[in-house]
This record gives sequence, structure tokens and C-alpha cells, in this order.
Amino acid sequence: MKTAIVRNVEDAERRWFFGGGLHTWLVRQGEVDGNFLLFEDDVEPAKCTPLHTHPGAEETFYVLAGSMLLHLDGLETEVRAGGVAVVPRDVPHAFLAGPDGARMLCLHTPGGGEDFYRQASKEVVEGEPQLPVDFDQIRESARATGTMKVLGPPPF
Repeated sequence: MKTAIVRNVEDAERRWFFGGGLHTWLVRQGEVDGNFLLFEDDVEPAKCTPLHTHPGAEETFYVLAGSMLLHLDGLETEVRAGGVAVVPRDVPHAFLAGPDGARMLCLHTPGGGEDFYRQASKEVVEGEPQLPVDFDQIRESARATGTMKVLGPPPF
């Protein structure tokens, strides 16, 4: 029997991401038979990702606040609050948070990337500082899980 999920943000798991920022895990893939993974990503101004792909899932960004510059298959486009971007699987992409940072919902369909994000993050412990950015840990998590492929440094 399937179980409904109702979760307020204060009840969601929060994790510091080694790529920078705070993830709030809203729906884990195991809770929905692997159909998707949904988390909020709250990033500081100028946070950027390496150029990468997700071979097994589409990645959708819905920007709640702030903005990001999305490098998508060689083209750069600004996505502002209220905007959405859908990145097909295997398409090279990266993003750079805008001058006010960005807060966005990240949806992976189907699920499958949770192992990567879990290995590339650490649970938030109140009173402990945010983790420093560690692209070596990102690359290692990507290699170990196979759910993300790092293609190169940030293209910005």
C-alpha cells in the first residue's frame, strides 16, 4: 500500500552540500518508489557548479528567489525567481548563483541521484558551521555513485 507524504519544511532533513549551499530534502526517492527526488537548494551569491551531466535523470530547477545563470549545452541563460529550467539527461550543464544568491526547488525524474547527494553532503548540526566547498568530494561522490558525471570545472 502506498503512503501519502505530508511534510512541512521544519520536518525535512537538512544537509550541507559539499558543492556549496544548504539542501532541504522534501521528498526522498525511496518514499515514492524511485519516481523522483525533490529538494530545496539554498545557495550563496556566486556559488557555481562544475560542468556536469546526470545520465539517468532529468533535472528541473524552479527558482523561488534570487537568480542563476544557467550554462546549458554551451549556451548561458539567466533564470530568475518564478522561472523554470528543465535539463534533459546527459545534457552538459552548470549554474552560477546570482548576486543575491538563489533558492530553488530541484526535481530529479526519475529518482536515482539521492546516493550522490547523500555522499556529497553532511547532515546539518545546529551550531556547526557550513561546510566549505570541496569539489574533490563532489568528484568522488559522482565517481562512486555513477549518477552524476563531472565533465570539467565551472564554465563561468
